[in-house]
Amino acid sequence: MFTPVRSRMRTAALALSALTALALGATATAGAAAAPAPAKQGPTSVAYVEVNNNSMLNVGKYTLANGGGNVFDVAVIFAANINYDTGTKAATLYFNENVQRVLDNAATQIRPLQQKGIKVVLSVLGNHQGAGFANFPSQQAASTFAKRLSDTVAKYGLDGIDFDDEYAEYGNNGTGQPNAGSFVYLVSALRANMPGKIISLYNIGPAASRLSYGGVDVSSKFDYAWNPYYGTWQVPGIALPKSKLSPAAVEIGGTSQSTAAALARRTVSEGYGVYLTYNLDGADRSADVSAFTRELYGSDARYTP
Repeated sequence: MFTPVRSRMRTAALALSALTALALGATATAGAAAAPAPAKQGPTSVAYVEVNNNSMLNVGKYTLANGGGNVFDVAVIFAANINYDTGTKAATLYFNENVQRVLDNAATQIRPLQQKGIKVVLSVLGNHQGAGFANFPSQQAASTFAKRLSDTVAKYGLDGIDFDDEYAEYGNNGTGQPNAGSFVYLVSALRANMPGKIISLYNIGPAASRLSYGGVDVSSKFDYAWNPYYGTWQVPGIALPKSKLSPAAVEIGGTSQSTAAALARRTVSEGYGVYLTYNLDGADRSADVSAFTRELYGSDARYTP
């Protein structure tokens, strides 16, 4: 059985409550209008960035040698956390100092990507405290957390939210185990709050297998879903069209170029519309990136520092 290879550095002492940030911060300016990018034919490419170590701006440094289009279409800030407040006995949204720095400096860390036509999404991840997307005790609790997420998107001018149900450690701090309705309530409320924004699913954990409840199936409320196991091919088990799925997943610099190319080739040949990458850093990774762009778009990738 494969296991995720993310490096997950979480510093609880440095975490900041999103509620506090929302209360203290000024209202965000609206997201910058996306400048038309040169036309690019082929799947949507996604890049997760570990902002504890790397800059979001790295995503915008790669273009296609043929035509000049962006290599990456979606940049994911990795990651905010769903934490548990033992005083209020409720889930809270937290940003460590590195995530907070990106958000506070949206004008220089997020807007430049959006101006290139790249969407910027915030990933939310469990943090070992018992709070997760799958164990809200009521519909109201799920709706309250959804409001915190959509308020964050609005405040910082983001393009959406990514759900990653790892490391929740359900049951810690006296929290409940996953239940059938929690994630359905959460996704339904979030989609209602931000109908024009991205909601994506890192297809792992209890939440990913609890997409239907009470006659409501939230599968269609997602824009994308992807395989969470790098270097492998696995079709996400969600009722979305192929155009919104990434069975391929690669770690840039961690997955061999031959494997990345083979997964990209299969993505195209089997008609899937998304290609997931993780851990884009500040080095010139044009050789690793070109391995899959040649298969996806018929072009090498160009790196511009």
